[in-house]
Amino acid sequence: MLKQVEETGFAAINRGYSAVFRPNWLSLGVVVPIESYADSPVPSMDAHLERVRLVESLGFSAIWLRDVPFNVPSFGDAGQIHDPFVYLGLLAGQTRRITLGVASIILPLRHPAHVAKAAASADVLSGGRLILGVASGDRPEEYPAMGVPFDQRGARFRASFDYIRRMAEPAPVFDNAFDSTFGRPGGGMDMLPKPACGRLPLLITGSSQQDEDWLTRNGDGWMLYPREAAAQARVIRDRRMPLRAAGLADRPVMEPLYIDLAEDPDTPPQPIHLGYRLGLRHLRAYLEARQAIGVNHVALNLRFNRADIDTTLKRLADQVLPAFSPWGTLP
Repeated sequence: MLKQVEETGFAAINRGYSAVFRPNWLSLGVVVPIESYADSPVPSMDAHLERVRLVESLGFSAIWLRDVPFNVPSFGDAGQIHDPFVYLGLLAGQTRRITLGVASIILPLRHPAHVAKAAASADVLSGGRLILGVASGDRPEEYPAMGVPFDQRGARFRASFDYIRRMAEPAPVFDNAFDSTFGRPGGGMDMLPKPACGRLPLLITGSSQQDEDWLTRNGDGWMLYPREAAAQARVIRDRRMPLRAAGLADRPVMEPLYIDLAEDPDTPPQPIHLGYRLGLRHLRAYLEARQAIGVNHVALNLRFNRADIDTTLKRLADQVLPAFSPWGTLP
């Protein structure tokens, strides 16, 4: 049995971050579009707002959008089709409690001034419910389409990350030591609005072409792709140990998980893309094991789910969510 991680606490950043991430606890979210579209890269987006409202009413902690600027044939998934920031604005007005997350904005393909302003706007409009995942990107075809060299994405990611952080400050001053890849605002310029609670929660996806020292010093958490449990536990331990050694606040970990929920709750796990076809009992066991190694949030993706989506969401809410509530567990 893997030992439960030690409680050290997470920073209080905004309402959404605090609702999703708590030490020694795993919460559950859902990736949009909330529909099955296994046979096509493009979802229908039918009843998409009704499904988001359903997910909120059922008690899931977060909705997650993705940044997919082009429908790349080799990638085979157009995501939710709509630009994530435009969609966040809509969802901010159509929801009240659920955290709004992006997993993840591809920083090298956007100017950080646009990202900073759009993200702060979504955060304010939602009452501080935004979590912004950021990444260097892994679809090489998109880079020449934007006139950006693929091999420079790591450096551009760092420069963009720093720019966005600085834009949350009151009237930020950019000195000559600041990386000017994206320009250096001057003349007393400022950007409004500021994030609802003073800064944006930024989750770093994978390593985003950065070394371990940079990953330890930056970001408010990590978004890790699923791995075998022992390997994932090592990655989480290696990320957190330097923080604890330095006396710094711990940071949360989240994972995506594709599921195809079988009708029989005892159906054993069968691998699918970045996830499993499995029954409810095995899903609960998987999530309990992830919680034990220090994963704080799992974002469920139903793209390959064969059963009716609304029925699946209600089964998850009735038979899985209560086991991951801080107020009680299922027998």
